[in-house]
Amino acid sequence: MCEYLSRLQDRRRAQGTRYSLTTILVYVILAKLAGENQPAAIAEWVALRINDLTVALGLAKVRAPHRTTYSRVLGHVIGLEDFDRHVAAFFAAQPGAGTYVQICLDGKTLRGTIPAGQCSGVHLLAAFVPDHGLVLMQLEVDGKENEVRAAPRVLRCLDLQGKVVTGDAMHAQRSLSVQIVAAGGDYVWTVKDNQPELKEAITTLFEPTHSPPGTSAAMTDVRTARTIEKQHGRIEERTLKASSDLTGYLDWPDVRQVFTLERRFTRVVDGKVMHETVCGVTSLSADVASAQQLLAYVRTHWQIENGLHYRRDQTLREDWCQVRTGHAAQMLAAINNLVTGLVLRQGLHNLPQARRRYAAHWQDALDLLTRCPT
Repeated sequence: MCEYLSRLQDRRRAQGTRYSLTTILVYVILAKLAGENQPAAIAEWVALRINDLTVALGLAKVRAPHRTTYSRVLGHVIGLEDFDRHVAAFFAAQPGAGTYVQICLDGKTLRGTIPAGQCSGVHLLAAFVPDHGLVLMQLEVDGKENEVRAAPRVLRCLDLQGKVVTGDAMHAQRSLSVQIVAAGGDYVWTVKDNQPELKEAITTLFEPTHSPPGTSAAMTDVRTARTIEKQHGRIEERTLKASSDLTGYLDWPDVRQVFTLERRFTRVVDGKVMHETVCGVTSLSADVASAQQLLAYVRTHWQIENGLHYRRDQTLREDWCQVRTGHAAQMLAAINNLVTGLVLRQGLHNLPQARRRYAAHWQDALDLLTRCPT
C-alpha cells in the first residue's frame, strides 16, 4: 500500500515541508486500524508511539505531526479522485482481484458535515463490491445534482464488462441502463413510483387472473424463488416471481426480465406481520439469471448498508466527525473505505474486534501497508 500512496500528487511547496504525504497517510491509516477516528485522537496515538514508528518507517527525525497538520493535509493537499484511483489500483493488484460479479450503487450523507440549522451536507455515492467489502469508486454528489446525475460519472471509472450493477429505485433510469449495457455489463433495478408506467406494467403482469368457467388460465412464463429464515427475532419470508413475458413490449432499454419481490416479516414475540412488495427490472435473461439468482442479487445489494455504511458509522464513527477543513471529511470517508477493505481481505469480518487486535499489535497493521501482493 505504501508504494501506491507514494504515487499521490503532493500539492504543497517543497520548501518548509516536514512530513511526506506517505508518512502522514500511514500514520492516519495505522491509527484508524488501531481504533482512533478523529484527527486529534490520531495525532495523540502517533505521538505516544513516535519513537517506535520512526524506527519502523526508517525516518531520519523523531517528530510527530500536530493534529492540525492532519486536517490541513487531508483537506487541501491530497486530491480525492487521485487517492481513490491509487487505492483502487492497489486492490486491483491483490490476488483474486476482478473475480467479483456484482457492483452495488448507493449513497451516504456525512452527517457531521451538515451545518447547524440545515438539513443537507456532503453526500457521497459509492460503487461497492459486497463479496469483497471493497469500494471501487466514490464520488461526491454536488449540491446542485443528485445520485442520478452522479452515477454515470462513477460508472465511467469502472470496468463493467461481465459485471452486474444493482441499485435502488432512484437508479432505475433509462440512460443509466443504456450506459451499463453498452459497457458490457447488466443491471438489476428495483422500481417504484419514480417510473409509474413501468411499475404499473410489471404489477399488472403478476396480478392473479380469473378465467371464465370451462376455460384454462393463459400460459405465462413465471418462475418463482422463495427463502424462509429466522433471524433477529423474526421469521423472514421472501418470494420473488420473475417473467420474460414483457420482453419486446416494455419501453425500457435492453430489458430481458421483470420481477416482483414480496417480503413478509413475522415478529416472533407477538406475531405482528410486516408486508411489502416491490417491482424490478433487469437486462439479464432467464438463461443467465434464474429467479433464485435474481433474488440473491437483490438481497446482496443491501449488504452495502451493513457491510459498508454501518461499519463506517458505528465502528469508524464517521457521522460523528466534525472536521470541516477543505475536503478532509471526504478524505476520512475514503480512508474508512480503505481500512474496511484491508481488514476484510484478512478474513476478519468483525471490524471492532480487528481494531482491538491492531491496537495491541500495530506492527501487524503496518505489515498490511508494507507487504507486497503475493
